[in-house]
Amino acid sequence: MRAYSARPKTRNSLEAIPPSQFKGKHVLVRVDFNVPMDKKTGTISDDTRLRAALPTLSFLQQAGAKTAIATHLGRPGGVVSDKYRLTAVAQWLKDHLDPNIVYVNDCIGTQVSEACSAMKDGGFVLLENVRFHAEEEQNDPNFAKQLVEDTKAQIYVNDAFGTAHRAHASTAGVCGLVSEGCLAGFLMDKELHFLQGTLHNPKRPFVAIVGGAKVSSKTPVLSSLSTTCDTIVLGGAMIFTVLKSRGLSVGSSKVEDSALTTARDLERKANGRGVELYIPTDVVVANAFSEDAEYKVVPSNEIPDGWMGMDIGPKSIEQIRSIIAGSKTVLWNGPLGVFEMKNFANGTVGIAQAMAEASKKGTVTIVGGGETVAAVEMAGVAEDLSHVSTGGGASLELLEGQTLPGVAALDSFPFKIPATANGK
Repeated sequence: MRAYSARPKTRNSLEAIPPSQFKGKHVLVRVDFNVPMDKKTGTISDDTRLRAALPTLSFLQQAGAKTAIATHLGRPGGVVSDKYRLTAVAQWLKDHLDPNIVYVNDCIGTQVSEACSAMKDGGFVLLENVRFHAEEEQNDPNFAKQLVEDTKAQIYVNDAFGTAHRAHASTAGVCGLVSEGCLAGFLMDKELHFLQGTLHNPKRPFVAIVGGAKVSSKTPVLSSLSTTCDTIVLGGAMIFTVLKSRGLSVGSSKVEDSALTTARDLERKANGRGVELYIPTDVVVANAFSEDAEYKVVPSNEIPDGWMGMDIGPKSIEQIRSIIAGSKTVLWNGPLGVFEMKNFANGTVGIAQAMAEASKKGTVTIVGGGETVAAVEMAGVAEDLSHVSTGGGASLELLEGQTLPGVAALDSFPFKIPATANGK
């Protein structure tokens, strides 16, 4: 992935603290290892989130910290389930981080306490899935207290941007309980730098590409972006709701009839703010929602009855490519078509490639999590972009202008830098 220019270091960032401050200290790190698993083999099918946490974990190892790693996997609903155990994650960490990592069968209790007490400087203990306890998602104060006590945590580091929009025990509740304070890990800091910083002070022209199925689910982020963007490009099934709101026929395309008024309001507000709202001029339509369906390209205002929109058309791809080429910042959230089907992936892949080309010429290119991450991975351009977010819901809420509980908790209990350290 392309290097980024770090924002000024803050006292609340791991990047601002000298490594010497961690030697021999017990550190509780919350990461987001909620990775997709292959149901047949039980192996990890995408290790993006694991790789993203390595800089923080490696830093703590080299600094001589005694690190307990906490994460969740899936939605076990507060009960122990072999399906959601971290066995595969533990093996990945042994292969890529430390072969001596200790994996315990719970996140609290005697085994955790003994393993953390026995840790040597630079060592790791991987805690079992925190969501095996219902108290985690309830942000139960007693559970948070036991988590801190059993891991011996003196310092808390949150590197789990993907769960920063959740006020859970391991993302928020523990923050006021560690003796020396809290820090954002390298990944968390990078996510905030790109997603929050982009909205506050983007290089212009600033273009947002927003895809997805429902206008209603993207209304908050579109409203927020319309106050900062120069151009908003719409894609995905939501364009058919916009087209229908204009009184156009959209055939059998997926439409959110309850959001027609919302779509009209979005266009009106964007126009009122001087924001260019681009709607694809041609689309790929099919006679069935199937990879094997018959398909053709038609103007977006001439979709025939019985046909449904599945992707943006070739003219639209070139027009959006041109918009991207003329930008200085591009933020993309949501696929532009049914990219899981090969015949309808051209729009999404084409835009991914255009972003990669722009990135190489100096444009700041950001992918805002969710399905878009899978799209840029499929297109083979993820490493060429400025930033690919690891958080779906968290990135959306941040772009909407919301305060993330996990970030707010860090700000409330910052790490206490000893006067003798002097920030060096």
